[in-house]
Amino acid sequence: MTHWEHRPEAKWQKFQFKQPYAKGLKRLKEEVLAKTDFDPATLWQWGTMQAMALIEVLKDCEARFGAEGQQVVFGALRKIGLDIGRQVLTGTKIPDGLTEAEFLSFYATALNRIAYASLEAPRIDSETQVSFHILWCPHQDHYQAFDCRVQRYFVQGMLDAAREFWGNLGFQLRFDYTIPAGEETCHFTFWQAAEGEQAKWAEYTAILERKALERARK
Repeated sequence: MTHWEHRPEAKWQKFQFKQPYAKGLKRLKEEVLAKTDFDPATLWQWGTMQAMALIEVLKDCEARFGAEGQQVVFGALRKIGLDIGRQVLTGTKIPDGLTEAEFLSFYATALNRIAYASLEAPRIDSETQVSFHILWCPHQDHYQAFDCRVQRYFVQGMLDAAREFWGNLGFQLRFDYTIPAGEETCHFTFWQAAEGEQAKWAEYTAILERKALERARK
């Protein structure tokens, strides 16, 4: 059993989601990994090159074009996050009685372990809160702490896909702490937002964007 397949909850076994980029994944498994001496660890090196390039694209767009350049990158990454989320959720079967909290926890596991290729320890804390630790992230050894902000743009699209699929979601997401900032794990929490909290994610994204533009002007 691979790292992304196992969770102890009975409903997880019935949560049927799709693999993103299925065509290329099939070729990789059947024609490359099964038939050649290709070292799959080099995919991490290739992916890290792409990830670091994206950080530089965002920084350079902010430095040269300011808020407009920042929003162009945001929009592009949000589209990719939306596409990934739609690929995962298209045709997904929801087990009877699945709560909104359980859906978000299971959806996050699919994204964390597959799209983000990470090791994760999820937890359903209550009907109004779920959380997860990222135990290992492919970016942790090369990202600076502030670089993690770029992932918010992908995640925004993934949240958009969840709302398309489920309907109105009353939960908000927050980054509690991260490995690049010096912690042992990255920790994230979905919670049932009270009145006045529904825009917390977007508000913090805006704070980070302003801070990034201030840095770019120095």
